[in-house]
Amino acid sequence: MSSRPLHQPEDPNSPADDSDSDLDLDIQELDPITTSSPASREGYQDRYTRDERRSAHIPLRNLRMGGLRGPGNRNRGYGDLGRRRDTESEDLRGLLADEHDGRSSRDDEARSRSAQDDAPLLSSRDRKRRPSMDAAISSMSRLSSRVRLPSFLSSSSASIALPADNESKEEEHDPASSRTVSIGMPQATRFPPNAVSNAKYTPFSFLPRTLYNEFSFFFNMYFLLVALSQAIPALRIGYLSTYIVPLAGVLAITLGKEAYDDIDRRRRDSEANSEGYTVLVFDRMGMGDVDRYRAKRKLKSMTKSKSKRNSLVQPDRLSDIQEEENSLGGTGLRASPTSSVREVTKKARDLKVGDVLKLNKDQRLPADVVILKSYTNETTSDQDIPSEHEDEELLLDTVSDSPLDKSNEPADDERESTSKASNTPSADATGVGETFIRTDQLDGETDWKLRLGSPLTQQLEPAEFTRLRIVAGKPDKKVNEFLGTVELLPKRGGYDTDVPKPDPVGEAPDGSSENESAPLTIDNTAWANTILASNATTLAAVIYTGPQTRSALSTSASRSKTGLLEYEINSLTKILCALTLTLSIVLVALEGFEHVAGVAWYVKIMRFLVLFSTIVPISLRVNLDMGKTVYSSFIQKDHGIEGAVVRTSTIPEELGRIEYLLSDKTGTLTQNEMEMKKIHVGTVSYANEAMDEVASYIKQGFSVSAPTDASQPSVLITPSSTFAVSTTSTATRTRREIGSRVRDVVLALGICHNVTPTMEEENGETITSYQASSPDEIAIVKWTEAVGLRLIHRDRKGMLLESVETGRPAVRVRILEVFPFTSEGKRMGIIVQFLDGTETSPVPNIDAGEIWFFQKGADTVMTSIVASNDWLDEETANMAREGLRTLVVGRKKMPVAQYKEFASQYREASVSLNNRDTGMANVVAHYLEKDLELLGVTGVEDKLQKDVKPSLELLRNAGIKIWMLTGDKVETARCVAVSAKLVARGQYIHTIAKLKRKDEAQDHLDFLRSKTDSCLLIDGESLSFFLTHFRNDFISMAVKLPTVVACRCSPTQKADVALLIREYTKKRICCIGDGGNDVSMIQAADVGVGIVGKEGRQASLAADFSITQFCHLTKLLVWHGRNSYKRSAKLAQFVIHRGLIISVCQTMYSIAIKFEPEGLYKDWLLVGYATVYTMAPVFSLVLDRDVDEKLANLYPELYKELTTGDSLSYKTFFIWVLVSIYQGGIIQGCSQLLTEVDGPRMVAVSFTVLVLNELIMVAFEITTWHPIMIFSLVGTLLVYVGSIPFLGGYFDLKFMLTPGFFWRVAAIGAISLIPPYLFKLARRAYKPPSYRKVQGI
Repeated sequence: MSSRPLHQPEDPNSPADDSDSDLDLDIQELDPITTSSPASREGYQDRYTRDERRSAHIPLRNLRMGGLRGPGNRNRGYGDLGRRRDTESEDLRGLLADEHDGRSSRDDEARSRSAQDDAPLLSSRDRKRRPSMDAAISSMSRLSSRVRLPSFLSSSSASIALPADNESKEEEHDPASSRTVSIGMPQATRFPPNAVSNAKYTPFSFLPRTLYNEFSFFFNMYFLLVALSQAIPALRIGYLSTYIVPLAGVLAITLGKEAYDDIDRRRRDSEANSEGYTVLVFDRMGMGDVDRYRAKRKLKSMTKSKSKRNSLVQPDRLSDIQEEENSLGGTGLRASPTSSVREVTKKARDLKVGDVLKLNKDQRLPADVVILKSYTNETTSDQDIPSEHEDEELLLDTVSDSPLDKSNEPADDERESTSKASNTPSADATGVGETFIRTDQLDGETDWKLRLGSPLTQQLEPAEFTRLRIVAGKPDKKVNEFLGTVELLPKRGGYDTDVPKPDPVGEAPDGSSENESAPLTIDNTAWANTILASNATTLAAVIYTGPQTRSALSTSASRSKTGLLEYEINSLTKILCALTLTLSIVLVALEGFEHVAGVAWYVKIMRFLVLFSTIVPISLRVNLDMGKTVYSSFIQKDHGIEGAVVRTSTIPEELGRIEYLLSDKTGTLTQNEMEMKKIHVGTVSYANEAMDEVASYIKQGFSVSAPTDASQPSVLITPSSTFAVSTTSTATRTRREIGSRVRDVVLALGICHNVTPTMEEENGETITSYQASSPDEIAIVKWTEAVGLRLIHRDRKGMLLESVETGRPAVRVRILEVFPFTSEGKRMGIIVQFLDGTETSPVPNIDAGEIWFFQKGADTVMTSIVASNDWLDEETANMAREGLRTLVVGRKKMPVAQYKEFASQYREASVSLNNRDTGMANVVAHYLEKDLELLGVTGVEDKLQKDVKPSLELLRNAGIKIWMLTGDKVETARCVAVSAKLVARGQYIHTIAKLKRKDEAQDHLDFLRSKTDSCLLIDGESLSFFLTHFRNDFISMAVKLPTVVACRCSPTQKADVALLIREYTKKRICCIGDGGNDVSMIQAADVGVGIVGKEGRQASLAADFSITQFCHLTKLLVWHGRNSYKRSAKLAQFVIHRGLIISVCQTMYSIAIKFEPEGLYKDWLLVGYATVYTMAPVFSLVLDRDVDEKLANLYPELYKELTTGDSLSYKTFFIWVLVSIYQGGIIQGCSQLLTEVDGPRMVAVSFTVLVLNELIMVAFEITTWHPIMIFSLVGTLLVYVGSIPFLGGYFDLKFMLTPGFFWRVAAIGAISLIPPYLFKLARRAYKPPSYRKVQGI
């Protein structure tokens, strides 16, 4: 055997050089030399030079077969290869001759590659030339005992990881820069974790933020200062705990509620973050795995005499090459996979950038991903375990469609490329790499979106995913934009069987492999919180996680919400504090600033401020916070709104102050389920029960009898088939005509769509489901099945429909062309060739069947396309008034010659470089869209949520202005606004769309100012234009309109609208939604309500209140909101009255004792008065109600009154101040006059009357008695009477047992209570409140 090196560049023309040695396997090719060896650079260079001579050989088989694997040569067989060898041999010899010149470039490439490899340097021992692949494997086995083999050939598998030094240098990724993601491997930079968080606080920020929020209120700051003043001996009055304990209690309750709410949010977030997902983990291949790729037999040429190797004539080894290629799919040596794949389950929060997810139907995406590969579940086994002949097919087979007419019809792959160019799904929705996603939780759109795997990754085996690198842009909130690239790194050693190779002529002269790359667009992505809708398995790589996902970036940070009632009470507190300061200064001034007895005048003022601190009662916050807890409990325990959850328990009163309701559409007002409700065929309209008649027509029209001869095919129905009428019926000519029209329109609806049927297993039963980008189309196809014509198969080439009655195929068509629906065109069309079942040749024939063009679309565009008629406009208007989404259906028969002419022109336009889309549209308009036969009009309803119509009507009557903000299309939003009765019957809808000019915007504003009773329908683009150029003018006009519908709104725009209304009107805003795209709007509102949606709970988790249905909102607002606000308003005013009256008593006492700052009620009396002696009766007011629930719903106008804030206003506040001054003055003044100025008798009479006065005043204020109220009043009175024997230190107990005590108490109490009560009765008689009016009806 020759010891000559494998390749000598000096002798490129040597016959021996073109031998089977090009099939040899060199271990250096499989694992390049690395820099991990401790050898010096000089030794490395020498060794590399020697190794290069031995290992730089180019496998010629790769070069030869590269042409076969190239996309342009897939149809060539081996005969073609042989014919081209003469022309290519010269190029190949030149390519080899140039190899020597390219040595330095290979040297550089080897160094760069070795820097990324962790394999050790291999021995530089000279090796003999190995004549066969068996020799290669055996030599490798012998080498394993003498050298350390590369890691991928070691006997154990280890997870791929970056070197330790890279890990130690891992840096935080800059979110403002683009990112390079290594698939299935650790990343060089650190990305944020994939955790969702709706929490408001962290463990470190909780105390600072909550304390800041609390003491930002003047109310709490005032009491803090009062409490701190008691640390100064000169200012101390009574027990220190009297002032410290209440403040600490208030803070503890408030902070406890905030902590509980936030812990609850974290618990819910933890549930979402703990959802399990299947992740592919990649391990390197071990030595044992290589055995599977060992060659089982030698090639024929290897068995020939070795003397032939020295022959100057090189034999044709084409048979060897073919034999070797055949062996790849069988027992021969195949290229070893880069890694082995196993599946693990990871929690959503543990997912990292670069992870490969395995997703199935109806799974929510936990992060932003790029789709790598997708395949239907029916072929899962084939995808998971590569076919033995997969590589062979990849090299040799060409899947192509037979053209209908090679001269006049575009090839199928050309049609497919045209379809891809327009970014529309092919007819075969289950095609390779296609999957549908639902994005209503992200952008509010109801249409499903088609997503595709990149062709570069779709054909790649999962084991090769570790060779992928994805370059993606910086995190962005734009959900409809994405630019990136995917790069496939060359396989180490050997050739790549997964990706077609370029032609050898185009390969680099030095034989190095080029990285393959492909662009990535929005069509290759799926964002977090979208749902996989296809019955397919999708492999996707995580690109953005956690706070960097599109969904999170479109969501504003959660904020602490404070109710309007809090601000109003804060304002009243400032008034009371000013009153306290004024009173203190006046009392000191009356005594005189000069008249001091060892005490400075300013110290007296401070002591008076402390004494009068009860004017601003600390118990007010305690009572209000406890009241909020009670209201929240009422909401959650209400069986009428089962499933309601209060997530922010600090703002239930806000539910009673709402003036603007901003609602999402999809999933909130609608169920996102379409239903075919009506069809009109020109003379007759069918709906509801009349659909049974349609079914009878279809039963007759598509009844296909079984052939008598089993060898004969069934006769299929075409549009030209005669309508069969039952012989038993008395069929008139009119009935036959109607039946024929019904059959034609149902046939058109069954064919003109982009729907694909899929089979699914549910509970052991096979169920047919449909998938398409538009739910409208699915609704129509389901309706055709319900009336008797079922779609059972569809692919890129054709469709098959069967009769539901007979279960036999009724219609078979070949798809010639599809014109998908676009937002601009508002129509979709299809050209099909009907097959009647008599075809004898399996080869498609353009002349063997009728060709028809079907089209359906919006009435606005179809009116000019269909033939003239006298009923279309009227019927579409009638359906639109009912809120139905109308589609006009037409058809046209095409002669074969006309179709061929159209196909030629259309193909020519589709390859034009200039104005391609316009040219294609012009061809379609010229040949197809003229004088279509009008078949009928369909009406599809977007099914509303339960009781949406009466709920919206009730809310409007309650004075709430309703805005609908949706990401869906203009037409869809308009239909839902009408069907949901957002727009009253006959109300004008002013539509503004695609606005770009300021003069047009001004005209719209002027018109709307003159017509303030109209509904405004505006798209997101126009809304953004108005907010940029006419911000104040637009919002001042829009808030006056009864209804505004904004469509095509981004999540950020929704939040901006909510903030704008809040800032401009200063009114309370409620936002309600169910999707992740509504979270920003919900958090921007004063009150955010989330609906637990079918697809996710993002809105529910981020909201202040969570409900399960939209109709529950009416009870939440009109009943619970109204009660909460009125109760809190009454409670707040009564607590202020309770504190103010005791301060007035203190003032009277201070005046009587010559303006000395001495306390009237000290220590326990002061604490007991605010707690055990009055708290329970006063707090029982949270159970009061003025009307029952039935009346509240019957008269929603009662809710409208609350928006004015009359229940707690300056007017009602000062009325209570006057009552307090009167009662306090009478109680203290009469007590001093009838007993003594200072002493235990006066204190006993005064305090007893004070307690009884409060209990009776509570009874006066109660509208509807509750058993707890009676118990608290009677119980408190008994507690006070029972505690009197223990109050000897404050009272004259002997005096309290005499009749004189009782008549004094009775007299003072009567003078104190009767006048205010008479005033209340007179006021009620003169101007009765609204609730008294409705109670009297």
